[in-house]
Amino acid sequence: MPERARFATTQWSVVVAAGGDAPGARRALESLCTAYWFPLYAFARRRGARAEEAQDLVQGFFTVLLEKDYLAQADRDRGRFRAFLKTAFAHFTSKERERERAQKRGGDLLHLSLDFERGEECYTLEPAAGATPEELYDRRWALTMLDRVVGVLESEFAATGRRELFAALLPYVAAGSPLPTHRETAQALAMTEGAVKAAVHRLRRRYRTLLRRAVADTVRDPGDVDAELHHLIASL
Repeated sequence: MPERARFATTQWSVVVAAGGDAPGARRALESLCTAYWFPLYAFARRRGARAEEAQDLVQGFFTVLLEKDYLAQADRDRGRFRAFLKTAFAHFTSKERERERAQKRGGDLLHLSLDFERGEECYTLEPAAGATPEELYDRRWALTMLDRVVGVLESEFAATGRRELFAALLPYVAAGSPLPTHRETAQALAMTEGAVKAAVHRLRRRYRTLLRRAVADTVRDPGDVDAELHHLIASL
């Protein structure tokens, strides 16, 4: 997914602590929703909603989430934003029939900057059968988080004029990418093999740091970070 922006002040702990009422908490919640909307879209589609219905469900849910006291609806799962979002969304969709809700809310939907067209393209790449809606949600959550981390890395390299180096090193951290040898990369970049190895080591270390930071932003208790990281990896 293309939600590749630098991490903003999006800590879930800020939202929970303020109950979503403070201006900073609302901005943090809106930023989190904008970043992690696609897993919900995939969840709704896998549960049988048509593309247009899934769009309305996601937009309608975010309208309620951001404009009303919806945080209390999934109190047990408020420790982790991933769990809260899925539980609250399932609760929302079970309360109202999709078509009636879409007709009822109409133009009152809160429109975040969500690329539903791109989201549908990504969803169609998923196998038609296999993963349950819950499993697909968790997998897409994990992939969205990894994509955001890669986006931050890309921005950091671009800021120092090293786009070519980043593109060459990306396979060493991107899951599923074909992995060239250090010698092949060194030849392509006119670097020594030792320099490439050192660059890969730094990139992986920075990647791990950013991933941990990204996960920490989606949990209320810092003690949950390791468990959430484990869940993320297991969901891929």
